[in-house]
Formats: sequence, C-alpha cells, structure tokens
Amino acid sequence: MFSKKHSPLIHILLFIITIATTLVSGTEWITGKSGPHDFLNLAVALPYSFSVLFIIGVHEFGHYFAARYHKVDVTLPYFIPFPPLAGFLNFGTMGAVIRTRSIIVSNKAMFDIGIAGPIAGFFAAIVVLIFGYSNLPEPQYILSIHPDYFSAGYGQDVISLKFGSSILFEIFNSVFNTPTNFIPPMTEIYHYPYLTAGWLGLFITAMNMIPVGQLDGGHVLYSMFGTKKHEAIASISMILLIILGVVGALDSFLQLEFDFGWTGWLVWALVLNFVIKVKHPPVFNFQPLDSKRMMLGYFSLFILIITFTPSPFVISF
Repeated sequence: MFSKKHSPLIHILLFIITIATTLVSGTEWITGKSGPHDFLNLAVALPYSFSVLFIIGVHEFGHYFAARYHKVDVTLPYFIPFPPLAGFLNFGTMGAVIRTRSIIVSNKAMFDIGIAGPIAGFFAAIVVLIFGYSNLPEPQYILSIHPDYFSAGYGQDVISLKFGSSILFEIFNSVFNTPTNFIPPMTEIYHYPYLTAGWLGLFITAMNMIPVGQLDGGHVLYSMFGTKKHEAIASISMILLIILGVVGALDSFLQLEFDFGWTGWLVWALVLNFVIKVKHPPVFNFQPLDSKRMMLGYFSLFILIITFTPSPFVISF
C-alpha cells in the first residue's frame, strides 16, 4: 500500500491530462487545423501521443530505476501537460520530472542516475524514428492535407515553419531516402506523427544533455571530471547558447534570413542561469570513475553532438 506521501494519484492524474493535451496538440500538428476537436478527430493523434509519452516515460524511468538501484529515494515521474495556447509552438507536454527525496552521496551514483535517462530516451526515440521511417505513407497522404503540395506555387507568399535538422536526423533522411519512399521535408515533417515524436525525443535529449548545472549532461560531466572542468565547459556551453540565442533573435526581428540560431536558446540560457544554475553542487564522495562509465560518458557527449539542433524552429515569411 502507498502512504499518503507516496500516493500515485497525482502522477496518474498528470499522466491522463498529458495524454489529453498531446492528443490535442498532435491533432493540430498533423491536420494543420486548430480546435475545437471531437473524439474522432483526436484519434488521428494517437500514434503521436503514444510515441511522445513512450519516449518521455522511458527517459524518466531510466532515471527512476537507476536511482532505486543506488537506493536513492525518488518519486515516480511527474508528467507535465501543456495545453495548446495561441501563438505558442506546443507539443502538448513540457516533458516529465522525478524528484529525489534523499541525498546522492557519490559521483558514481550521480553519474548512473544522470546518464540513464538520456541514454534510455535516446534509444526510445531511435525506435520510434525507425518505425516511422519504415512505415511512411504514400504521397497521397500529404495531398490529403495540402492538395496543392506538388504544384509549382506551393508555399509561396505564406508563413512557413521548418523544423531544424540534426546530424542524426540527416542520417535517417539519407538512409531511408529510396525511390519508393517519399521523405517529407522539414517544413512538412510535423504532419507525420512518428517522425514528429522522434524529432521531439531527440530535441529533448539534446536539451537535457547540455553540460550545465544539474541538467543530465551537467550530472554526467561533473561526475566524470569534477568541479573545475565542469565549470569551464559549462561556462563555454552557456556562452554558445547565448550566441545562438542572440543570433536567432536578430534573425527573427531584423529578418536577416540567417536561418541559424533560435531565440529560445537565449530563454533557455536564462532559465539555466537563474533557475537550474550553471555550477554543479558537490557530492560527498567523489572518486574517479571506472573505464566503462567513462566510455559511456563520452558516448553520451557524442549523443549531444549528433542530436543538437542549432535552429530547431525556423519561421519564414
């Protein structure tokens, strides 16, 4: 039995609400139409909702089970719903979090808990993307949404949204680009639920793996190298985020058409600096990690490189 303190009801309620918000957001991405929606319309977003919650859930339970392995007291994941709001790019969720209720006393435990989430979530996103690319619909699918898609004047004189690509996404596009497959461009990918969910999973992974403060990447880097190297790399990472954010803001407001950077990185840098903090708090027992953990740590940094998107959202007028 769960005590009141450990009641799972709030976790279940947030999960159910997040199902609802991802269904609404998924429907709007896929169909290109805003609400209100009936239950029949929402059914089209079931693959998106299931895939997003699968990736986020795998990520958070990676943290959860690693924490339980090290006998750290943690909560179940709190899924964070985000209802559709006019003017906001919205995926129906802001992810999920778990809360530790006891101190993590060693960098070994810190490393295992920090890396388990993004590694698990990364492979979950890979699974979703492989399934999505292996089951791409015929070109008639995009024509059912945009009947004039293959016409010469399609997309001219309209505001368009382009999802930014990453090294890994470009690899997927190249591998699955066969004469029998219609690979949607990044300006249309959000109509494809599995590709959208996989893209979002990689984006979330990259954001969490930035080696700053108490982000997953910060936990990993601190556990590998200690305070001084972590602070140096975290500071460089913050500078790069600010540069990307400023370039994105200038591009957006002055319409310079760089298509590089994103204003959101500047907002994320502010959140990291004032909320999550740049420095990592010390752990009581810090010892050099074994070679297996170090190799896994380097692999996680490689994941950051191949999943990071300098310009995740590009709006063209």
